[in-house]
Amino acid sequence: MTRREAEQFLSEAGRAEDGDFPLFEAALACALHEIPDRDPEPARRMGREAIEALTDRLRHRESPEEAIAEAMAGDLRLAGDLLTYDHPANADLIALGDRRKGLPVMLGLIYLHAGRACGLGVHGVDFPGHFLLRIDTGEGPVALDPFSEGRLVLPSELSSRALRAGLTPDVAARLEILMAPVSDRAVLIRLQNNIFARAQLAGDWESAERSALRRALLDPADHRPWLDVARAREGQGALAGAMEALGRAQQLDGGASIAARAARERLRLRLN
Repeated sequence: MTRREAEQFLSEAGRAEDGDFPLFEAALACALHEIPDRDPEPARRMGREAIEALTDRLRHRESPEEAIAEAMAGDLRLAGDLLTYDHPANADLIALGDRRKGLPVMLGLIYLHAGRACGLGVHGVDFPGHFLLRIDTGEGPVALDPFSEGRLVLPSELSSRALRAGLTPDVAARLEILMAPVSDRAVLIRLQNNIFARAQLAGDWESAERSALRRALLDPADHRPWLDVARAREGQGALAGAMEALGRAQQLDGGASIAARAARERLRLRLN
């Protein structure tokens, strides 16, 4: 898949309803958009192995939370990368097929892919600072940490984590807020946000632009990715392209118009 083909696929995925969003294939397209012309088969093989392992675990009547953790962390050896956490490969689905380690949201994507295929009620949780999963059980929903081999996160730990992340005590005590499920689209966008933040910190503005553009394609009604596209293009010295991206942001949301207009005027002065 070329970069242009990946953009076409992501554009189509962006127009899909949340219930029809192709999470695994869209994540694969994101990886190929970042580094094109790679063989996606290792990642697809991993996806099939995940479904097969979880199916087998559930057939032996393991509980949903035990089955998905043992299948992903035990059978597939998926684990968090503690030593090289900020390595770009940790946010790449094709690299995950080879390395079997990555960021919490990258690992969680495989849990979601396999869980959905096996009929489990598993969802991403947009927890501050650390992506988690929510899985429905006979006793109610529980939280899993894909970075820590799918272990259960107790309610008391969720509240403690929320407080450390800066949430107020009244919010940190409300599990229905802390464990609120998000769409698969939001999961993949969070992964692109991770890539953007790391690329920006490293001064890799080309990668930052690509990740921001992917967010814009995945959620075409959101103006904010275009502001990041503009920032990344400005970082590369592509001022005309930055102005074009700011114009896109203004078209999508009048609430962005003041900030975008000011940024466009600043760039226009630099162009003259």
